[in-house]
Amino acid sequence: MRVSAVARRYARALFSIAQEEGSAEAVRRELDGLLRLLDENRGLHDAIFRPLHPASERRAVLRAVCERLGTSKLLRNFCAFLIDQRRVVELDAIRQAYGQLADLEAGRTRARVVSATPLDDAQRSRLQRALSERTGKQVQLEERVDPKLIGGAVASVGGLLFDGSLRTQLEQLRTSLTRG
Repeated sequence: MRVSAVARRYARALFSIAQEEGSAEAVRRELDGLLRLLDENRGLHDAIFRPLHPASERRAVLRAVCERLGTSKLLRNFCAFLIDQRRVVELDAIRQAYGQLADLEAGRTRARVVSATPLDDAQRSRLQRALSERTGKQVQLEERVDPKLIGGAVASVGGLLFDGSLRTQLEQLRTSLTRG
């Protein structure tokens, strides 16, 4: 998902206030939990995101959901503000941008890993350690399986690509053999 400039601006504002309160990580968890619940419950999602309902009703539903989840007053007020500004549709993008800010502040980064088979715990740990040493940051893996790789894995961290797939190695071998 591409994050808009508007979503980044709202995320920065929320992150700044959360940092001042010392609750940046807590707000991140709350945002994740709220959006996970809305993704799982289509009725709630529609009640909040569809403009068919008046803003006051959408605010009330969102407030009730936030209270039920035990979210902070900061997040409840922020969500109500988004509804008032007609920006609640940006909530998922705001969560993504907020997560990037929180990761940056905490010295974390995310790595997308595509492997031929699911990684076991030992492989995951070795890969995380190697990527952490390479980037100088704490690395969290986002894993996906693609049997077309035949074997090995491809990891993408920031602008770096680490291709240890068997398919690529075989292609490189073929290229070197055909050249000579």
